[in-house]
Amino acid sequence: MLYLFRLLFLLINIDQETVLNWFGLENPNNGTILSDNVNLSTIEFASKSALSIETCRLIVEGLWQQVQDGLTLADIENLLFFILFIRFVILTIRYNLKTSFYITSIGLFAGYLWYRHLIDLIGLYRSMLIQLPYLRKLGIDAIQLSSISRQVIMTDLKLGDNVHWYNPGQVLYYALIKGIIKTDPETGLRYYIDPISMFIANLDESQKENILPIYYKLYNKIIPQAFEAISKFWTQLSGIAAYAVITRIGKKYCPYLVRWHWTFLLIIGFIEQIFIYFSFRVSYFQSNILIPELELSSTYEDPNLLFQVNFLNGLLAFIICLHFGLVFFGLFHAIWGQYFYFPFLVENTELHIGPRPKNSIYSGGNTSWQDEKEQNIQRVFPKLWYGWFGSGTKNSKSLVSSLQKLIRNIIKRVRSNFRK
Repeated sequence: MLYLFRLLFLLINIDQETVLNWFGLENPNNGTILSDNVNLSTIEFASKSALSIETCRLIVEGLWQQVQDGLTLADIENLLFFILFIRFVILTIRYNLKTSFYITSIGLFAGYLWYRHLIDLIGLYRSMLIQLPYLRKLGIDAIQLSSISRQVIMTDLKLGDNVHWYNPGQVLYYALIKGIIKTDPETGLRYYIDPISMFIANLDESQKENILPIYYKLYNKIIPQAFEAISKFWTQLSGIAAYAVITRIGKKYCPYLVRWHWTFLLIIGFIEQIFIYFSFRVSYFQSNILIPELELSSTYEDPNLLFQVNFLNGLLAFIICLHFGLVFFGLFHAIWGQYFYFPFLVENTELHIGPRPKNSIYSGGNTSWQDEKEQNIQRVFPKLWYGWFGSGTKNSKSLVSSLQKLIRNIIKRVRSNFRK
């Protein structure tokens, strides 16, 4: 399998232009611009057909200029898939193609849980993200996502363009709406073509007088209200139901990495509500009390009010950045197939799913706090640092050195393949 992976490199013309196009960067020699309107015409190629240090410099500079105007969901997704690709290559060199695919897929699923949680947080903070310079584009993306969801719920006019495979509820709703409910092109009236409606349409007029009131009450009131109630119920419990089915009932087939990160996400959801509602109250106080009072004092600016507005802006920015930073911390650990330690939260997570199986290569990285469990019980204050990627403080130096050796070996192999 490893030889098959090496053969794939021979089928692709890997040069500087190919790599830049893979990152979404145009050829600077043509005087074109980046995908975010960043001109690179002043940058000269050191070598057009060969990979070099100049290529890496162009990639770093181009990607850095892309995010100068603000971070977007597309930038986050590109970075995540780039990390997954690098990890896939490293694992393929270390194991084989099949094992690398399995391990990368496990990390992708665990990272998907964190990414969906990140999208939910962006949707909650969207009104506050608009006010932050660097995160303004994230707020715009959240508003666009919410408008699309609202359009799907309120009307089926453009539902066919917005139905995706990863949302089976929309697919089912679209199929029912387009398959059962039809509109007469001449009169504009809507009618049903389900078996019950077709049966009632063929009844005699005397029979219709008694059945039609019940029929219209069923289709116009009972069914829509029942569908709305079931939808709200499913929205509230779908996550818990999926968690119970996959991590509890299907525990034998669910990897430990997925169960650990999913359980950790459910636990921190209770603590996150404190940050979210506190931010909402601060934003409400600022926009409905302080700013109107500041606008009323048109003759002079009250320094006290101005200080409060600026202070609350900084407080909101700090809370949102801290919250997003913690989510990014968990997201990148999940993508890399690693674990991290937070006092009290990790202990509760592992009470639900148990210790990590150490005899499986699919269980992810290290959890050194599980090895020191007896020592942690005797400590008055919990230990906060367990080395890089949970490898332990004693093994942190050896881990760094082993990573350096691994990176050097990969660079040597890549150079040797390119020279051939």
